[in-house]
Amino acid sequence: MERFLQIAPHSLAIVLRRVGTEQAAAVTDEIQHRHTGYEIFADFKAENMQHFWNKKVTEAVQETFFLGWIDEHVLLIQGKEEHLEVLREGWTRRALKAPRGFEIQCIGECDNTATASIHH
Repeated sequence: MERFLQIAPHSLAIVLRRVGTEQAAAVTDEIQHRHTGYEIFADFKAENMQHFWNKKVTEAVQETFFLGWIDEHVLLIQGKEEHLEVLREGWTRRALKAPRGFEIQCIGECDNTATASIHH
């Protein structure tokens, strides 16, 4: 019988796409030279901490944590379920901002991500 281990509970995957225009070329070049996803996450937080009209989004973003950066376009964040729900709602209302030089393509759940145990 296969055993599965749930990974990344209470997490969201934010799928990003790089954007670039002639005006934003300098910002995009700067972002492309980043070596860690944590910097992208920090910029995501900074962009969304300015929601003075939506204190719930500001509070929710403040309480999230960096979990990982996959394939140079998927930002994994983790937090309490009530904060993640606020972020989901913010996304559907187009109130959630992407990090500079990116746009958010979609937000996905990570709770159902599973791995098979491999025994040696």
